Amino acid sequence: MRILTWNVWWRFGPWEARREAIASTLAGLDCDVVGLQEVWGDGEENLAGWLADRLGMHWTWAASDRPGRWHARLDGSTADVGDAVLSRWPIVDRDVLRLPTEGGRDDGHQALFALVDAPVHPVPFFTVHLNSAPHESAVRCAQVRALAGFVAAHQDHGPFPPVVTGDYNALPDSDEMRLFGGYRTAPAVTGQVLLDAWEYADPAAPAATWDPANPYAARTLEPAGRIDYVHVGPPGPGGIGHVRSVRRVGDRPVDGVWPSDHAAVLAELAVPASS
Repeated sequence: MRILTWNVWWRFGPWEARREAIASTLAGLDCDVVGLQEVWGDGEENLAGWLADRLGMHWTWAASDRPGRWHARLDGSTADVGDAVLSRWPIVDRDVLRLPTEGGRDDGHQALFALVDAPVHPVPFFTVHLNSAPHESAVRCAQVRALAGFVAAHQDHGPFPPVVTGDYNALPDSDEMRLFGGYRTAPAVTGQVLLDAWEYADPAAPAATWDPANPYAARTLEPAGRIDYVHVGPPGPGGIGHVRSVRRVGDRPVDGVWPSDHAAVLAELAVPASS
């Protein structure tokens, strides 16, 4: 099962050309379930819906309740911003968690749950976007605590482990990422472990999903870092959900157009041979 996470950079830059590059990249990867952040919707069209139509997938999305900050960053835009899930198989349940922001800026971030009716077993799938300011680690710690509880509340739909994707705006050794994983420090939910899929990557493979090699990322003058993740619960019976491979994708231009300011992460998870 091929899982992908990608922050698709809302309506910034040449968004019409970029969405073509996003669609082309996703089509070439043949993903099964995709978590997207910074998705736009303008009342008449939605990027997730547009991609789903192009790719023959199901979709759901949740709009932020505070799009004003985004509008202030892009003069004249009134489009909504939110998170979305694309799935090869039907989405039979969904829920949204508004993330806490006490002590930081309230950008309306949230977590989206989608129960994917995969032929092997139902897959509890999540995507999330956390606060971005470098100094807001404490806010992100509160957000991953809330996220961990949200995952725990929705993960018991069968033997397939929960799959959590997102842009955490945090480096792997940060307090918030160690807390969310639950295996480098005490977990946010007792007994909960969520494995960072990148632990299974080729150590020589490029890892940074925020990379100044991308001209959109280079504008910020920030250093390279891995801030986008796929997490998976411990494998189920027979190794179901085990991470078989993981790599960075969406990290180059398509016909001269960079799809986003972020690279994506693609993970392949084990399923029973019969499926």
